[in-house]
Amino acid sequence: MGLVAPLGPARLATLPAGVGRPAYDRAALRSGIVHLGLGAFVRAHLALATEAALNAGADPCWGICGVSLRHADVRDALAPQQGLYTVATRDADDAGRARERLQVVGCVHETLVAPEDPAAVLARIAAPTARIVSLTVTEKGYCRDPADPAQRALHHDHPDIRADLADAAAPRSALGFIVRGLALRRAGGLGGLTLLPLDNLPANGATLHALVLALADRIDTALARWIDTHCSFPASMVDRIVPRTTPADVDAVARGLGCRDAAPVIAEPFFDWAVEECFFAGRPDWPCGSARLVASAEPFERLKLRMVNGAHSCIAYLGAMAGWPTVDAALRQPAMRAFVDALLRDEVVPTLPALPGLDVEAYRASLLQRFANPALAHRTQQIAMDGSQKLPQRLLGTVRDRLAQRQPVSRLAFGLAAWLHHLRGVDERGNRYPIEDPQADALERWRLAAAAAGDAAAEARHWLRFAPVFGDLGGHELLADDIARALGALREKGVAAALAAVA
Repeated sequence: MGLVAPLGPARLATLPAGVGRPAYDRAALRSGIVHLGLGAFVRAHLALATEAALNAGADPCWGICGVSLRHADVRDALAPQQGLYTVATRDADDAGRARERLQVVGCVHETLVAPEDPAAVLARIAAPTARIVSLTVTEKGYCRDPADPAQRALHHDHPDIRADLADAAAPRSALGFIVRGLALRRAGGLGGLTLLPLDNLPANGATLHALVLALADRIDTALARWIDTHCSFPASMVDRIVPRTTPADVDAVARGLGCRDAAPVIAEPFFDWAVEECFFAGRPDWPCGSARLVASAEPFERLKLRMVNGAHSCIAYLGAMAGWPTVDAALRQPAMRAFVDALLRDEVVPTLPALPGLDVEAYRASLLQRFANPALAHRTQQIAMDGSQKLPQRLLGTVRDRLAQRQPVSRLAFGLAAWLHHLRGVDERGNRYPIEDPQADALERWRLAAAAAGDAAAEARHWLRFAPVFGDLGGHELLADDIARALGALREKGVAAALAAVA
């Protein structure tokens, strides 16, 4: 579209009447929250809940300092806008017509890029104003040891961890910044704070706790004891679909605002955030933004990881291979919808704990509606990234529970086979794509060795011995047989026909 004025504080008063905007004094904000990993996901949930609290009159100490740990693109987009950005909430009406609500968010008042100025990041964590350090760094950002079955051990040989240990002034990982920042707080005589993970990890609070203490213990045992005593690690579960923003999205938001936002975020209307009430130095009134405070987030984590994320991954690998580019396009295939519905109903739901007040059947039906939202255009290849990090908690926990109960896992195995099928790097139409995974090289070597094993049965058994993903499932004959059947069907019949047979 043509040139339009950029979004900025001077534009707030001229926004269309229906656009939400900050109702507080942004100049008074202080960085009570330091957030590591300033992607679209956090800007559509934690920042939005914080914005609601500020709009309701919360203390301006709850401003957010957003830190990008790798790249400068988000900072470069937000800095000229003085941190302002738009959340575009999208769905469709009963007739399929797209609907959109725009809200300009102002609580991210400072942005930093860690590799450019690590000292500034450490200073924000060590500042007297800091009360919460939160994280959205994806599963691979926690530097966990892939050989650990519990997925809570630190990967001491990870290059980022080695860098963290080598240079106190310039850590590289999220864990390194946390531990080195807390060391500065301790040395300065300041109190502790809350470390709040928001990534899709089971027991993410306990996981972060174990990893932070392991790294701190390598640096200074007394520091590890101080962190254990003075910091809290609440677990949380966040459920909201946030697809990657496209240039077309930027243009559409500009038309709605009457000015150009270089970094809008697209999100579905659904929002669910369950966070344990365990904050060492206070928190914003997040329930103003629809968060729920709970004694334990574990049941909500399991619900989300297994129902939402597990199904999402299955849709992603099958859809990407079949040439269905978005989740809603995949769900328009009757066999895909029937498969996902049966997967959730018959194999996932029976493994879930009871959640008071939750109608699981209604939740399953609403989840299918969310996936089918045509206004999001959530790309299957985006969800397919980092499968080696995602599948252990999204699918394999459910598999283990089902196998322990001697219950069928055929549809779960079909989803695992879809991932293995996807790893060949070419879809059914002959289009090649890169395998974006931190273990891509190891996966490719294993794939070639599996292919040399002979038939699908031998390949499945070979894959189950890939311990970084499958752990103790190596040698499980029932699972191997189910994966082999699904893998053979996907190769011989293609995704559509294989789905029709299994659904």
